[in-house]
Amino acid sequence: MAKILFVDDDKHLAAVVSDWLTGENHVVDVVNDGLEAASRLQFYSYDLIILDLTMPGMDGMEVCKKYRAEGGKAPIIMLTGRNETEQKMEGLDSGADDYQTKPFEMRELGARVRALLRRPQELVSEVITAGPLKLDVKAQKVTRNNVEIRLLPQQMALLEFFMRHPGEIFSSETLLDRIWSSEADTSPDTVRVHITRIRQKIDEDGQQSFIRTMHRVGYCFEPNREAK
Repeated sequence: MAKILFVDDDKHLAAVVSDWLTGENHVVDVVNDGLEAASRLQFYSYDLIILDLTMPGMDGMEVCKKYRAEGGKAPIIMLTGRNETEQKMEGLDSGADDYQTKPFEMRELGARVRALLRRPQELVSEVITAGPLKLDVKAQKVTRNNVEIRLLPQQMALLEFFMRHPGEIFSSETLLDRIWSSEADTSPDTVRVHITRIRQKIDEDGQQSFIRTMHRVGYCFEPNREAK
């Protein structure tokens, strides 16, 4: 699961790509102009950005340069309807990691997305093991001691994030930013309710919860906590 920003003023294409990426278990934010994209990138964190070159307000090249100049590290795929080598070179020189010429097949874009998401180490494995828990990302399946646990999609995404970052503490606000779409109607209570549901499903009687509440700080996933 990754959080992806898709930026294109073609609303039909944006809807098609968003639906496809969501079907691949990613969280997708969609914006239709460069100025809004630049604003989002100042306030939200993303694992990948797909950015159209030609847009109103601020073109993709400017958005990319601004993001990199401000320290942005997420990989960027630049979309362009142009075939000229010079335009592709300019896009890569501005800080993009790859480019995709329109029109394209979703399988081709998907391959580029997967290739870039494999770069960060924490996104490599499709099967994550933490103590007795095992999460198969591709199959969207969680087991504890080889017994399957059924989770709803958002619960699955939240548990996957925790399991990829054991021992790290995350505030409710950070979890909302990383797991939920920026347009979603959410609050810290949303995180609390989802964590409660996950605990009910993955924890066992007589054992400390895998997800520890850090008072006034946030939550921490600890797969090897000892029994009470």
